[in-house]
Amino acid sequence: MNFDAKASRWDSDPQKIVRAGKVAAAIQSLVPLQSDIETLEYGCGTGLLGFALQPHVGRLVLADSSPGMLAVVEEKIAAGGFSGVTSVLLDLMRDPAPAAGFDLICTLMTLHHVADYRGLLEKFHQLLNSGGYLCVADLDAEDGSFHSSDFNGHPGFDREKLKAVLMKIGFADVRFLTVFHVVRATGDHKRSYPVFLMVCRRY
Repeated sequence: MNFDAKASRWDSDPQKIVRAGKVAAAIQSLVPLQSDIETLEYGCGTGLLGFALQPHVGRLVLADSSPGMLAVVEEKIAAGGFSGVTSVLLDLMRDPAPAAGFDLICTLMTLHHVADYRGLLEKFHQLLNSGGYLCVADLDAEDGSFHSSDFNGHPGFDREKLKAVLMKIGFADVRFLTVFHVVRATGDHKRSYPVFLMVCRRY
């Protein structure tokens, strides 16, 4: 998927705006956010989730591997006069990880695009401070119809299997809840794809 080409139109989809708001509200209900929490949104796209959380956290780093998406993020930072919000071009499966640790790492519809998703979760574990939270919002397991036929990522995730992977890595207190349904038209029919929020901790 060419995210650079989609960046300028990304926020024009109302469903994406609502989805990010629902995920942010769920995170606020499950994670004790406060003004000194160092936060990373990975695979941030245009930063919809991160900016929704920004009033409730401390330093916020918005990271993505798409320069086009980050250009939109930079425009938002400049227009909003946000202090303590920075963007970084980052692919954790290829680039050196940031030196600073984080108290909260969140992703929205990112994990299913990563071939070695377990490797990425291990990177998140390394980046989190002790007691830190990981929040992953992504697709429940589906039949592959969510994306086009040339998509080479994962068709969503089985919650129990994902929980087992997280616990083997060293995460604890793994919880899931359904936070949104992506509705897509298929011919004359509409199809609903559940999106979960997974919250866990590193101790």
